Amino acid sequence: MGFPEGSESMGLSQSDVAPQHGAAEGAESLQHAGAGGRARGPHPLPLFLAHATRACAGDRERLARILAGLRRYQEAPPAPARALRAVVAQTGNVTLRGHGGAGRDHGSAGPVVVVVPSLINPPSVLDLAPGNSLLDGLAARGLQVFSVDWGVTEPLGLAELVEDRLVPLLAGLGAPVSLAGYCLGGTLAVAAAALLGDRVRRLALLATPWHFGGYEAAARAAMADWWAGAGPLATGLGALPMELLQPAFWELDSAALAAKYERFADLPDGPAADAFVTLEDWSNTGQPLSLAAARGLAEDLFRDDRPGRGAWCVGGAGVDAAALRLPILDIIAGRDRIVPPGAALSMCGIGTALPLDAGHVGMVVGGRAPQILWDPLARWLRE
Repeated sequence: MGFPEGSESMGLSQSDVAPQHGAAEGAESLQHAGAGGRARGPHPLPLFLAHATRACAGDRERLARILAGLRRYQEAPPAPARALRAVVAQTGNVTLRGHGGAGRDHGSAGPVVVVVPSLINPPSVLDLAPGNSLLDGLAARGLQVFSVDWGVTEPLGLAELVEDRLVPLLAGLGAPVSLAGYCLGGTLAVAAAALLGDRVRRLALLATPWHFGGYEAAARAAMADWWAGAGPLATGLGALPMELLQPAFWELDSAALAAKYERFADLPDGPAADAFVTLEDWSNTGQPLSLAAARGLAEDLFRDDRPGRGAWCVGGAGVDAAALRLPILDIIAGRDRIVPPGAALSMCGIGTALPLDAGHVGMVVGGRAPQILWDPLARWLRE
């Protein structure tokens, strides 16, 4: 079996694919690893291999280690599936799930917090595994915890998701709530807080982009180039699948893309290796973005920085984050390349910054996450 069509145009020759084997053998084993006739990921595989080849800059031994790590991941057994929590409310395809908490379980009134995940990748990263769940961690620390599940893609833009889905769900809870938004979920949570007014008592942002002008010029240019290619394809498909979306974020942290598989090649069997597989399964899956949401992400946010300029319209008005009259905690991952610190809301002088020595995902699920994130976040939400 030869390499996938189009791979040569990415600068990837067959001899670069698997230097320790024949080219066809190496490509075939990577493509068909895993169950169901489709490799686990990353997708699209030829583009990942092109990134890995460039990262190795001719170092064939390093490329071999990266491919060995990739093959090990694709052949690893999947983690047991986490049971979905009960749905307590629904608007369209978007649901609110209950995660209990000290207040609900023990009869005392604990503060209500709704955690809003990103639209990109599933919300399961917030409830990844037993003992490694931000949602369980907050519930155990005296909060009544709910989470948003964006569900099956609807043909709605970012503003419509806030106005027609998120706001009705939050308003339906009745009493004032606190919001904790992760990544793009935090961007949407800011807009929801602006529409809900005093029905939101506190707003926590976790690795959230707001000032998109804070991205380096090269990163914004790379996103523009990506959208120039992916946009017409998404228009033809009517949505933006993960296979087209994931490469955009590879461009934001290209160096780490190959390095993580290189490290995994030599990682001993055990909990750390199992956690890697679980996290990679999460990062390689997700619902497609609607065409309108994808265009909003690429053009309104990254290209035009409408949120950072106060020009992002939701509910018929521009979202003025500076006008929010509530406490805001802006938790910034100092080693984050997906959402660099310069893109944070607090960089505009709004809210209180809490810098963490962590990466974009590690801040939520890393080994130190309970100490550096869950504890201070729960304390602040209880105030």
